[in-house]
Amino acid sequence: METKKFLPVILGTDSNAYNMARAVHEEYGIKSYVVGKGNLLPTDNSGILIRKIFSDLNESNFAHTLVEFSKNINKNDNKLILICSNENYVELVVNNKEILEKEYILPFVEKELMDKLLNKEEFYKLCEEHNIDHPKTFVVTKGDELKLDFNFKYPVILKPSDSAKYFLANFNGKKKAYVIENQVELEKTIKQIYKSTYMESLIIQDYIPGDSDDMAVLNCYVNKEKKVKLMSLGKIVLEEPTPSLIGNYSAIISEVNEELCLEFKQFLEKIGYTGFANIDLKYDRRDNKYKVFEVNIRQGRSSYFTTGSGYNLAKYLIEDHIYDKEQEFTISQNEHIWFDVPKNLIYKYKKDKQMKKKIKRLIKNKNYSSTLFYEKDLNIKRFLKLHFYNLKKYKTYKKYY
Repeated sequence: METKKFLPVILGTDSNAYNMARAVHEEYGIKSYVVGKGNLLPTDNSGILIRKIFSDLNESNFAHTLVEFSKNINKNDNKLILICSNENYVELVVNNKEILEKEYILPFVEKELMDKLLNKEEFYKLCEEHNIDHPKTFVVTKGDELKLDFNFKYPVILKPSDSAKYFLANFNGKKKAYVIENQVELEKTIKQIYKSTYMESLIIQDYIPGDSDDMAVLNCYVNKEKKVKLMSLGKIVLEEPTPSLIGNYSAIISEVNEELCLEFKQFLEKIGYTGFANIDLKYDRRDNKYKVFEVNIRQGRSSYFTTGSGYNLAKYLIEDHIYDKEQEFTISQNEHIWFDVPKNLIYKYKKDKQMKKKIKRLIKNKNYSSTLFYEKDLNIKRFLKLHFYNLKKYKTYKKYY
């Protein structure tokens, strides 16, 4: 093993934070610092991380808090490298780059590109410029919300253009994205959103038919020279059913599609991307093309499916930024299934017989992983909490699926 020369500081205390802390521990055997605003279950009672809570970690004191944190921990000459578990933290880091880069390695996109990717209206312009297939799109701005003259039929998808600002808005009936069946429902939902603190534009999109069988996610790592080094494609087996979590994945099975990967490799390199990228896609059977929804500017919440299948995300990051190692371009090939629900739920709610057969084969051959159930981090208290957390999912799926 290499000489330890670094300490990861992971922003967030959710399952994505644990995802990266586990990847670091698996590869290097060290504990990460996990910094966030609240005590969330995924990072509770863990022996592979050191959690620090700052309840007032917000925009006004974000940079100051992280600088003071870096000065108060025992670094022992280790380099600190920041990892973010959501876009809000990435945005805060990039906006405070000049201050934070004196204390931390910052493996993130530049501000100009970040702003384009975070704003879906600008992102779809980028897609058009680079001939990347995406759903037909219509933009609504506050004040013009009744001028809904788009050239595609209901149902449609309604979602925020600025995910980071929408994340901070609170109102009854809030969903990550909405499937809208008619004009009356569309106008009502738009008015409801604009009564909240969210004032940015909204995106109306052509609804691509199909369920989770047609969804896919592509995890990528792009090195500091802005060259793609890892691409890992997964087919969605099961999605979260609760309204606030629709769009998050509960189970993913590995997929190989070299043509699709090379298309996005070219795209990411042409736009000057760097760091982790998490790309959401859906296969449109009407024209037999994958359509992109968004590029998340961090590793995905479910991206442990990449690490679990043998391509450790932390290793790609650390070998690049800490050890300056040259890495070969890799498209993941290993068969694997990842899930964060009990296996019985997958069997119950997955109707495709061929897929169920494949899933059972992978699980029987132990080609599977689950982010939170890490055998080296299962003390009694943690195991019981995770066990009861999993049991609650039976009720959740029964209610919403």
